[in-house]
Amino acid sequence: MAADSPVPLASASDMAAGQFADLVRDYSADALAQLMIEATRQCEGIAGRRLAPFASVPESHRATGIDPDELSDAGSMPMDLQGTLGRSYSAALGGGDQVRHVWLNEFAPRYPEMWSYSNLQVTLLRSYGGSQAVAAASLIGAENDSGHVWFSLGTFLPVGSLIRVLYDGGYSTTPADLGRACKLLAASLALGEIDPAGTQFGHDRGVLSAQAEAILCTYQRT
Repeated sequence: MAADSPVPLASASDMAAGQFADLVRDYSADALAQLMIEATRQCEGIAGRRLAPFASVPESHRATGIDPDELSDAGSMPMDLQGTLGRSYSAALGGGDQVRHVWLNEFAPRYPEMWSYSNLQVTLLRSYGGSQAVAAASLIGAENDSGHVWFSLGTFLPVGSLIRVLYDGGYSTTPADLGRACKLLAASLALGEIDPAGTQFGHDRGVLSAQAEAILCTYQRT
């Protein structure tokens, strides 16, 4: 089984350099690195979303709903050549109005300028009409602040189709408050291992966890 090895929200050196250094001074390099990974995953669990950089995350979505602003009764509006060809192609394929939007599960709840997406792959398994791997040139997005992916006009995507996506993303630059939350949870985990009664180091696990949760509540999925 492959080991869980994300890029942690705070590094082992970050933990060893601050006021929590006394808690981790006896940890080996590998053990401390693992502690920061565990704290990172706890941060993501509290927030209910991925925060650390990730790769090849699979998702599936059912194509539902059609934006009323994009219905076919807008056909009298002027269009450029690409839009005209796209509408013509969609009409020739049949199936009425096509779905043009999907929203990825993972996106930046705060600081979208620090978030990045890459290697977005989309496969359509249509409710009728076979399947298709969508070319990147036919997609707009994903948008960092919403996870929105927009299919180009003319994409044959009937309602009820299955949309499979695979993508990389996450905070390429870790917001400072997330780094702090990770260190707080790492300290809480360390105390649980070496001083569960809270009598040796003068730190309170409950206070540390509460401070981390106060930070992470602003990242929670709503």
